[in-house]
Amino acid sequence: MMLVSTISYIDRNTLALLIPTIRQETGISAEQYGFIVSAFSIAYMVGNPIWGALLDRLGLRLGMLLAVGLWTVASGAHAWAAGFLSFAALRLVLGFGEGATFPGALRTVTQTLPPENRGRGVALSYSGGSLGAIITPLLMAPVAALLGWRGGFLFTGAIGVLWLAWWSWLSRRDDIRALPVASEDQRPRVSFLDRRLWAFLSSYALGSVPLGFVLYYGALYLASPRFGLTQSQLGQVLWIPPLGWEVGYFFWGWVCDRLGGRSIRNILALATVLSLPLIAAPYVRSLPVLMVQLFFAMFITSGFIIPSVHYATHTFSRAQTALIAGLGAGSFSAFIGVLAPQFGRWFDQQNYELAFLVAGLLPGVGFVLWMALTGGGRSSANKETSPAV
Repeated sequence: MMLVSTISYIDRNTLALLIPTIRQETGISAEQYGFIVSAFSIAYMVGNPIWGALLDRLGLRLGMLLAVGLWTVASGAHAWAAGFLSFAALRLVLGFGEGATFPGALRTVTQTLPPENRGRGVALSYSGGSLGAIITPLLMAPVAALLGWRGGFLFTGAIGVLWLAWWSWLSRRDDIRALPVASEDQRPRVSFLDRRLWAFLSSYALGSVPLGFVLYYGALYLASPRFGLTQSQLGQVLWIPPLGWEVGYFFWGWVCDRLGGRSIRNILALATVLSLPLIAAPYVRSLPVLMVQLFFAMFITSGFIIPSVHYATHTFSRAQTALIAGLGAGSFSAFIGVLAPQFGRWFDQQNYELAFLVAGLLPGVGFVLWMALTGGGRSSANKETSPAV
C-alpha cells in the first residue's frame, strides 16, 4: 500500500513537475493550469468517499484492482493530451481513480495491524505519497529529458501495470481477502450530523493546504522570474520539500503511538504555530534557505494529517475506516480544488506574497475549527481500550 500511494503521487506530480515545459508547447496559462489542478481535485474529492464505501463493502483485493487499473489507463493517456480540455478531462479520470489510495491504505492498516501499531502503520502506508513526491523530480526529469514529456506519461502508466501484477499475487493473503465485519466494535458509525466528523475534516483539510500548495505550485514559483530555474534544475531540487513530508509522517506517527489520543490537541496546536513560517517564504531570495522552509512546511503538514486520522479512527467504527480516509483526503482535495484557480491567478499576477500568506494561515483556521467543534478538545475519541482526545 505504501508503493501504490508512491505510484499515485508520481502520476499526479508528473504534471506539476513538467508543467513549465508543457505550458511552452501548449500555451496553457497558469490560471488554466489551476483549473486543471481543480479538475483533478474535484474528482479526487468525489472519488475518495465513493471508493472508501466500496472498499468497506467489496474488500481490498477487488477494490484496489479496479481503482488502480482505472487511474493507470488515465495516467498513460496523458501522452496524447493536446491542450487545456484534454488535460482537464484526463485529470478528472485520474483523480477519481486515485481516490482509492488512502482509503485502501487505512483499510489495510486497521485490517492487519493491532491498535498499538496503527499510528506507525498509517505513517508507513501514507508515506508513499511523500516518497512519490520525492521520487518524481529525480525520476521523471531524466525520463522526460530522454523520452519527452509525452513519453514520461507513458512511463507512469507502465509503473501502474507492474503494481497491478504484483497486487494480483499479494492480495491472495487471507487478511487482505477478508471482507470487513460490520459489528467489529461499539463505536459510532460516521454521521454528517456528528461535530467530531467535521472537526476531523477541518483539521485534515485545512492543515494540508501547504502540502497541495507546494506540490502544485512549487515548480511554477521556482521557474518564475524570482529564481528562473530550468526544467532540469527543478528536477535537482524539488525532491527536497517532500522529503520533509516523508520524515514528518514517521515522526508524527511515532508521536501519536507514543503519546496516545490525549495529546491530539497539543500536537495540532504545535503544528499550527510551526506552520506560520511558510508566510515568509516569498521574501527569501536564497534558494537553499527557501528549500529548507518548504521542507519544514511539508514536515509540519504531516503533523495535521496523522493526528487527525488517529483521532478519527479512534472515534468512529473500525468497519468504516476506508470511508474515514476517503472523507479526509476528499475534504483536502475539495479545498485545493477551490483554491487552485485562485493561486494560479495570483501567480499570473506575480502576487506570490498573497498566495503564500493564504497557504500559511489556513492550517491555523483548521485548528480553530477543530477546537470549536470538539469543545476545546473535550469531546471523546474512543480508543479500543479507553476514551481519549
